[in-house]
Parts: sequence; structure tokens; C-alpha cells
Amino acid sequence: MAAVDFPSSQHFIDGEWVPARDGGTLDIVDPATRQVITKVALSGGADVGDAVAAARRASPGWAATNPSERGALIRRWADLILADVEALAAVEARDVGKPLSGGRTNIYIAHDIINYFAGAADKLTGVTLPTRSPDFLGYTVPEPYGVCAVVIPWNVPAVLTAANVAPALAAGNTVVLKPSEVAPLAPFALAELARRAGFPPGVINVVAGGPEAGAALTSHPGVDHISFVGSTATGRAIMTAAAQNLVPVKLELGGKSPNVLFADADLDTAIEAVVGSITENAGQNCYAGSRLLVEASVHDEVVERVAAAMAAVKTGPWDADLDMGPLVSATQFARVSGFLEDAPRDGARLVTGGAPTGDGWFVQPTVYDRVDAGMRVAREEIFGPVLAVQSFRDTAAATELMNATDFGLLACIWTNDVSRALRLAKDVRSGQVAVNQFHDAGVIGFPFNMQKDSGFSRGGGYAALREYTQEKGVAIRLLAR
Repeated sequence: MAAVDFPSSQHFIDGEWVPARDGGTLDIVDPATRQVITKVALSGGADVGDAVAAARRASPGWAATNPSERGALIRRWADLILADVEALAAVEARDVGKPLSGGRTNIYIAHDIINYFAGAADKLTGVTLPTRSPDFLGYTVPEPYGVCAVVIPWNVPAVLTAANVAPALAAGNTVVLKPSEVAPLAPFALAELARRAGFPPGVINVVAGGPEAGAALTSHPGVDHISFVGSTATGRAIMTAAAQNLVPVKLELGGKSPNVLFADADLDTAIEAVVGSITENAGQNCYAGSRLLVEASVHDEVVERVAAAMAAVKTGPWDADLDMGPLVSATQFARVSGFLEDAPRDGARLVTGGAPTGDGWFVQPTVYDRVDAGMRVAREEIFGPVLAVQSFRDTAAATELMNATDFGLLACIWTNDVSRALRLAKDVRSGQVAVNQFHDAGVIGFPFNMQKDSGFSRGGGYAALREYTQEKGVAIRLLAR
């Protein structure tokens, strides 16, 4: 991993690796062994202030940089990432606990996102507006906000860094990124590659810390825009903090995504995707397919086959590169274990799994059947490899079950009936819909949209650049000469 090494016990501010002001450090732990991997600087309020000040100093120069030059620099960053995919994959996989192949996929996705916005940097335009006479001219200009605060969680840190930092930079903003204190290593490695790419000091800053650092950043009066990815509860708190400074916010929050499986679907393809959607990254994804809604006529067959496939999932540490790794931390392990204890008491039937396994923070891939909409396992985001199964008899009942959640991130519909698929896609309250696939495979620039308690964000999609700009309108009366 030497190619992407960065100094331990430090964070990245104003183009340099520096220790925390008070010398504080944070242990980073391998979830598979519960052993310390390394240390990073533990950022406090003063460190966050330094990062915001650096971003503020860099902001005018970066905003004034030719957008084609900004794009070229972002592409150079992407090229360095592509050259070190394997090293970066190992950093992300070990830190989060996912299999190495999962880390590799995440780095490729991060590269593609950054490369996409490198190309978009000089494509951001305003509009010319119609006027009531030739004596007037009206047009709009998209402008960067200034300093953007980006706060991301620990589940896919490389992807979320790319999806938020790249469009912000392409639009001419500077960034202070706070990754989760649980898994900050990939964002730090990406920051080191950005330094090598030649970004001016202060354009990208990365500080790691807990709630104190997050609160200091999102309430800082020097921040002009906030992007947050995480829990719905924290998202509400950040909106409250942002209101004090009247700062715009974009939020990418939780999910409780359904796979809706009709009897006419290709069951072989669907079942494989269903299992992958809840075991990938040990179910620690906001869009994880944590609900399986099955047409009653094939319910028993589907549950039996899904349970067999879940029981066959192999778990192990990142470098074993098996099917699934551990949960990321002791806190997450305790949270998921609580759901495993509550579900049977609430009346759900355990089909397979339901217990910790092995060393580290591993849990078995788990399936609960006979789940009703009132149970916690059906309503709340678990962020673990736990699947809740419900059955339905017709399309109307399927639609009702799909929408019986506070979240609205992703709905996956499995059917060979095109009319039914289109009708369900229209009626579901979800920011994203996939038909006969899980998520958006094969679509370039697909927007990571969301509704309801899942928040409001476009998360790296074709319109994400607009989220990091404010529009200025210009009206001119042309004088006679």
C-alpha cells in the first residue's frame, strides 16, 4: 500500500499533513480482528476552524480558475486513482471490513464519478431568457457557493467522497470533508492523491473526528453549503444547525428499500440479486434491499431459495475476499444484534441466520418471514444483513406495501409485465426505481435521488453539479446609441 501512504496521526489541511492542535489521535480498527490498524488525527473545533479558514482563503482563486483547467486537474486526480486501484481497494476494504473485491469495485466507481465531473467542469452553463422587446437582455450565471462542508459516513467512503467532493470542485467550490471517525482511511488516501495531482492548498481539506468535529463544521459561519450523508436523525440536527446561518443543505439519509418480486419474474436472476442486495457490504448501505415483497403464489418457493442462498454466503476478513465481511464497529454490531433479538419477540419467523458468528463483528446473513408492516424489522433501517419478507396477492397490495415506509430511496421491481412495471414505477414514492435489476447498473450519470425521510439529494448524478451552484439572474436594458 506504499503508493498511497499518508502520514499517520495527522489530517490534511491547507495542502499539508498536520497533527491535531492538541495532539489528539484516533485509533482505526480492523472490524474483522478488532485490532488497531493505524491512527489518524482526532480533529476538534479548532482544527475544523483551521480547515474552513484554509478553504476560505483558497475559494476566490479556485472559483476564478478556468473551468477547463479545473476539469483537467480533477481528471489528473482520477488518473492517479486509477493507477493505484489495488492499493486503494485494500485501504477501503480493510478499514470498512468488506471483501477486497468490494473495495476494488468502490474504487472503480469513485474513479468513474471523479472522471465524469472532470468532463462536466466546463459544461456548466446558464440560460438566455426571452424578453418583451429587443431593448432588453436577460441571462443567468451559475456560481459556486464558496466553502462546502461535506460530512460522510463509513460504509462506502471512497464513493461518497467522490460523489460529493468532485462536483463541488468542478463547480468552483472549495471543500472541507469530514469522513466518519470509524473509517476515514480511504478519504485520506484520496486526499493524498489530490495533493500529488496538484490541487492548490486549501481547495481540499480532510479532517476526521467524532460528533464535536461534525457539529463544529456544520455550524461554522464560514461554511456556505452543507452536504450530509448519514442517518435521518443526524440529518435533522444538521438542518437545524444550518438554519442558524441560513446555509443551504443537501441530505442523503436512510432507506428501507424493497425488492418487489412477482410470480412472472425470472426467479433465478431475481433471487441472486435479492441476496446480493442485502449481503453486499454486510447490508451496510442506505439503498440495501432490506425488504423482500413476494407475490403469494411463489412465496414459499422464493423464501426457501433465498434462505438457502443466504445460508451459503461465506464470511471472512477483507483479505480472504469471500462473499461478506463483518459489521464495521462494536456500535453497529450492538445495533444489529438488538434487531436480531427483537424480531422473533415481535412475531417474525426466523428462517435462517439470526446470530453472531466467528471473530470480529460478524453476524450471519439473516432472513425473517411473516413480517408485518408494524414490526421494527420492517420499519427501521438496520444497516446489517437482515432481510424482512412480506407477501402480497395483487399489484395494488404490492404498491401499498412498497409505500408502507417512512423512507423513499430505491424500489426494485421484478416482473416480465412491462405495463405493471411502469405502473408501479409511477405509483411508488421513491427517488429511484430499478426494473429487473438491483439499483442502476449500466446507466451513466444516474441520479441518486430520494424522497420522504431519505432526504433530498442527487448524489453524483447528471444534475449534481447544479446542487453545488447558486444561480444569478442578470437583466439589462440596452440603451440607444
